[in-house]
Amino acid sequence: MPVLSDKWIRKMSLEEKMIVPFENAQVRGNKISYGLSSYGYDARVADEFKIFTNVNSEIVDPKNFKSSNFVSKNSSECIIPPNSFVLARTIERFKIPKDVLVICLGKSTYARCGIIVNVTPLEPGWEGHVTLEFSNTTPLPAKIYANEGVAQFIFLKGNEKPEVTYSDRKGKYMGQSGVTLPKV
Repeated sequence: MPVLSDKWIRKMSLEEKMIVPFENAQVRGNKISYGLSSYGYDARVADEFKIFTNVNSEIVDPKNFKSSNFVSKNSSECIIPPNSFVLARTIERFKIPKDVLVICLGKSTYARCGIIVNVTPLEPGWEGHVTLEFSNTTPLPAKIYANEGVAQFIFLKGNEKPEVTYSDRKGKYMGQSGVTLPKV
């Protein structure tokens, strides 16, 4: 299962709209970097956040998840409370080929601050904006910046197309466009 290079990612993004919008090179400056890298793509976080709150003292239940567990915020930055988490989404929309699996790893800039990014694999045939989870593992408030890099997506080519792709089985998170809460 080879890791796919910048040449392949560029070709698929420009010709097949695999990543939209697509940055053809690393964008740096005074921002946390994003865009195409040697063997991956560093995606940005949008300015749409859902901040976990325990104000209602609810139980977090993935089978009966209540949106009242979150406070929604649109902002250029987001403060994650100590030992808490935030949901957000990528600016980029992904359209994964049917013979590719994508895994995501957080950027070292955030990891070195105790901020962990979690994303489940993007399965063959999946498309949409990626919902991101940021966990603040520190006892202090932590800040993330909208419109800047947060995680690297790595593309793995399968040895053949699977019998059934995510799109074939009409997966519950197919085509998501905003921050998407848990579904059963």
